[in-house]
Amino acid sequence: MVGVEMSMFSIILSVEFIMGNLGNGFIALVNFVDWVKRRKISSVDQILTALALSRIGMVWIFFLDWWVPVLYSNLWATVMIIRIIYSTYTVINHFSIWFATILSIFYFLKIATFSNSVFLYLRWRIKIVISVTLMVSLVVLFLNIIVINLYIDYCVDEYRGNLSDSSGLTRDAHFYILLSFTITVFTFVPFTVSVITFLLLIFSLWKHLKRMQHSAKGSKDTSTTAHMKALQTVIAFLLLYAIFFLSFLVQFLTSGFLNSNLIVFLIKAGGAAFPTGHSFVLILGNGKLRQASQSVLWRLRCKSQDSEPSGP
Repeated sequence: MVGVEMSMFSIILSVEFIMGNLGNGFIALVNFVDWVKRRKISSVDQILTALALSRIGMVWIFFLDWWVPVLYSNLWATVMIIRIIYSTYTVINHFSIWFATILSIFYFLKIATFSNSVFLYLRWRIKIVISVTLMVSLVVLFLNIIVINLYIDYCVDEYRGNLSDSSGLTRDAHFYILLSFTITVFTFVPFTVSVITFLLLIFSLWKHLKRMQHSAKGSKDTSTTAHMKALQTVIAFLLLYAIFFLSFLVQFLTSGFLNSNLIVFLIKAGGAAFPTGHSFVLILGNGKLRQASQSVLWRLRCKSQDSEPSGP
């Protein structure tokens, strides 16, 4: 049964790996080509490109974390390698999460309609808001890396005798609990920010629709359409984000069951679904990316039709 489960989840993670690279690579490529043509790149395209590149790193991390211990188990034998692996994962995961959060803030400030002076001040200085958010995230990243390395040092000192086993530290329950708790805590902060911006967007849309009803306008206008598209994108983003966050939470709560292959499989598959699925949500929710994807699909379909053998 374990062999069947491992084969099934290996296929799932491999599909997520391929789709994640295709989706995020497509976003980065389209924005790069557009940047070269226009000699400029918009703020949202900068965020999307940075997010896509970090997501490519994420799917590679999940893919390698699954296959490397199977194929090269001795790679986990040294503390230095473990430190490098977890530090690299922390950095890539951090930027993947925070760039997605920054994108939510950008959509909120650009689309929401509030007359509040603080909101208007932030909207007029949206680039500064994004820069400050990024700087704050770097401080959080610095703290995250320090905490992770302190945990590694603590567990190495306490369990140094077990490190002769290639997976002694990585499978130690105490280390796994501390690591899972840290990831959950540091992921909770940007997740909360994204939820708040989502709720504010809903409130803004509700106020806008009520205002339109009182002014006897049609059921939809440009602002309403922008609200709805942003909400659809953010809803899909939050659903995937919730799965991603819950995978860490489950990982923390089930740290005492590290030998359960099914739990490990579910955690890894759920974690990889976020950077993979969100890339296609962004493509469908962005006009330029959606049009570029339709053009690519149309060309592929034409080529496949041309390659089909003609009838007698």
